[in-house]
Amino acid sequence: MVLKVFFPSCCSSAESGILIGRWISEQNSAVILAVVHFPFIPVQVKQYLSEVQRVTKVSVSVLGSWSHSKQEKEESLSEFLEDLGTIFSHEPWIQISKEGGSKFWSCSTLQKHSNNPKEEEIILVYYDQRKVMLSHLHPPLDTGTSTDHKADDASKLSAIFDTVAKSKILFMTDRYDDGPIKLTHWQSDGVEASIIVELMKQASVPACMLLTFLLSLISGICRSRVLKFWPLSFLWSKLSTCEQLGHRLQHLQVLSSNKKAETQTQLMRKANIFVSLLIDVALGILLMSWLYRKNRIGHLADTLIPMADHVAEELQDLLQWLMGAPAGLKMNRALDQVLGRFFLYHIHLWISYIHLMSPFIEMILWYVGLSACLGLTVALCILSDIIALLTFHIYCFYVYGARLYCLKIYGLSSLWRLFRGKKWNVLRQRVDSCSYDLDQLFIGTLLFTILLFLLPTTALYYLVFTLLRLLVVVVQGLIHLLVDLIDSLPLYSIILRLCRSYRLAAGSYEFPGRNFLTLQGCLGGQELLLKKTDPVNSRSQGRGKSCCH
Repeated sequence: MVLKVFFPSCCSSAESGILIGRWISEQNSAVILAVVHFPFIPVQVKQYLSEVQRVTKVSVSVLGSWSHSKQEKEESLSEFLEDLGTIFSHEPWIQISKEGGSKFWSCSTLQKHSNNPKEEEIILVYYDQRKVMLSHLHPPLDTGTSTDHKADDASKLSAIFDTVAKSKILFMTDRYDDGPIKLTHWQSDGVEASIIVELMKQASVPACMLLTFLLSLISGICRSRVLKFWPLSFLWSKLSTCEQLGHRLQHLQVLSSNKKAETQTQLMRKANIFVSLLIDVALGILLMSWLYRKNRIGHLADTLIPMADHVAEELQDLLQWLMGAPAGLKMNRALDQVLGRFFLYHIHLWISYIHLMSPFIEMILWYVGLSACLGLTVALCILSDIIALLTFHIYCFYVYGARLYCLKIYGLSSLWRLFRGKKWNVLRQRVDSCSYDLDQLFIGTLLFTILLFLLPTTALYYLVFTLLRLLVVVVQGLIHLLVDLIDSLPLYSIILRLCRSYRLAAGSYEFPGRNFLTLQGCLGGQELLLKKTDPVNSRSQGRGKSCCH
């Protein structure tokens, strides 16, 4: 029978001691969690393990001994490690030893209470405890699942990963503590960093409480009836800046929530939101510092008015071209002159409005630049709203042309049904047959002829202003695409994928008949966290031995 021993790589340089972990009888496997160093009192070790077992609900016990001698192996130490099996009764008693300066390990099992000792193959799995702990490769098992499903899970590696995950309280004690028990595990190194992180967590609690109070106050103001009146509700729904501020407000509420993330997905979502918000604010502050340096806002305000005048002049030239014979097309002169003068009058009103606002543009831009401290996305949304206001006359031209063109199309379609003896039934929402007299047909023919010959002129104006409106929409769409990219891009997950891909692993599986383990990740193949050694059959009585690199 094959015995699998999962040994953490962080304990390979630990001093001699005893191995504590969990024995999984269904898989005939032992998961080593830590090494307890000499000297120790067995009663205190048993009390400590019982306390850990009560808190974690994991059957943690002493599984064997670990010997790491820098010099030649002493016989007295070997006998002492074997005698520990009588104090901590566990079958089989696992003995792992490593001699200093040697790349070979010795792994054996001792069965003192067995009447018929059997030869065993021992597979020593050398795993990275830190990566397994942080990769969350241990999905929670559903208590309502069937026995067959649980047996299938037991045959996989999820039980090993789940054991490491639930033993988190065990990793809070290490060899640097002043207690009677000295442990070595994945958190033994970098204790100072762990203390700093814990202090930062404690210090962030009052800040989160204050932020939660402020956000609840702002949310209450936003949900008040004052903002539901027509002008304010219309502006809130049409301005992209207000939508982005509401979006960021929801993100801040998620981050400052007192509710702990229950799953890895919720934790990753919070982390992605936090990193996205942090980068957004950092880029906004950089933009603000660039705007207020060397009087760039003043130069921007000075170039804004000539730019608006240039756009207005180009529109006037375009309308003059349409009022003539554009591209050699013969237009209806009367309708052409009426539409051209109508749109020219709107451009004249727009130029007057821009020059009326010119003394205040620099001050408006100065205050708009301050909004960049809320994030680059807020500044981009304000830029999109400014573009919408500066091109409001183009939007009006598009609406007028579209409405006039739609009226012509609807009129022509209705008169075309009249020629065929049909009509639109409004009540039943269908086309029905209808008989018309001679006068109705004559008037319908006249109206159809008039609308048909006026349609090219209307269609040309509609086409031109639709293209202008489409150009503005494309520019605004690119801005909103950049905003959505900053808001929804999982930056934290991408950073983990590039630097620590094991944190994104989603599961594991073992190929039957092959001598390696593979991890399956959320974003593709992950690096191998586990390494298997070649099993070696043993010939000793009552023991199974294997040497591994």
